[in-house]
Amino acid sequence: MLFSLLFPSRKVNPIGNQTQFTEFILLRFSEKPEHQGSLFGLFLGIYLVAVVGNLLIMLAIGSDSHLHTPMYFFLSNLSFVDLCVVSTTVPNMLMSILTKNKAIPYANCLVQMYFFIVFVGLDNFLLTAMAYDRFVAICHPLHYTAIMNPRLCGLTVLLSWIINLLEALLHSLMVTRLSFCKDHEMSHFFCDLAEVLKLSCSDTFSNYMLIYTVAGFLGILPLIGILFSYTQICSSILKVPSAQGKYKAFSTCGSHLSVVSLFYGTGFGVYLSSSATHSSWKTTVASAMYAVVTPMLNPFIYTLRNKDIKNALRKLISKTASSQ
Repeated sequence: MLFSLLFPSRKVNPIGNQTQFTEFILLRFSEKPEHQGSLFGLFLGIYLVAVVGNLLIMLAIGSDSHLHTPMYFFLSNLSFVDLCVVSTTVPNMLMSILTKNKAIPYANCLVQMYFFIVFVGLDNFLLTAMAYDRFVAICHPLHYTAIMNPRLCGLTVLLSWIINLLEALLHSLMVTRLSFCKDHEMSHFFCDLAEVLKLSCSDTFSNYMLIYTVAGFLGILPLIGILFSYTQICSSILKVPSAQGKYKAFSTCGSHLSVVSLFYGTGFGVYLSSSATHSSWKTTVASAMYAVVTPMLNPFIYTLRNKDIKNALRKLISKTASSQ
């Protein structure tokens, strides 16, 4: 039963039963016309908030020299990636609602799927790098400058891009070898890899093998690294004698821990809703939380819990207001 859950069987249809495949149909959340206006307003609002929030984080960090540190370097990259995640999925859905056209060409679907895999993978890597940064800062403060040097930070981001670009390319190439027959309606609002595989009439065993193998190395290992980092961080914080010192130490990583919990919590929610239930609506809602709502909330989490970001935003706003 577990094997069939992880690797869904796929009946391979003969070539003669295939039709000329050119596009997918994204059914989104609801097919009822009266719901489309509400959906458009909701996702347009979420998208604008996510774009403005993440742009403000990047501008605040870039404009304040006091924030040119490894922690905020990774945070600015995380904000850029979050901006890219929502821009990969939401604009296409908004245009689809406006034009009342649910079709997405096959090539466009592959491109959307490719970039979504890239940016979600980058989110994962950057959160791991930020956890390591906090681990070094709290557990090895005297060696922080030497360890977290600009070269290491730059190489970490560069390698993250290279690894995720290659991973997404591999998944996309594996999809191009598949055949798609008459069933091309996708109960989703964007081209997600798992949903695309469900519509194939080819044998997808190797695709699922690749997904779970890559997830083991590029998904589970970073999560283990994050958990290890925070285990060591908590152990170091408990050794701090004063309550004020403990609070100050924990406050430096509280925002990141909240973002990590939100990212992995919604990510596991997508997996559980798609594998444990047969409700396409639940899977779509869980995916919206993961791919749209989480990137919108991240700037608020860092802004509300971080005094440095608040001060940088005030300076940026006052500087912009005085220049007008």
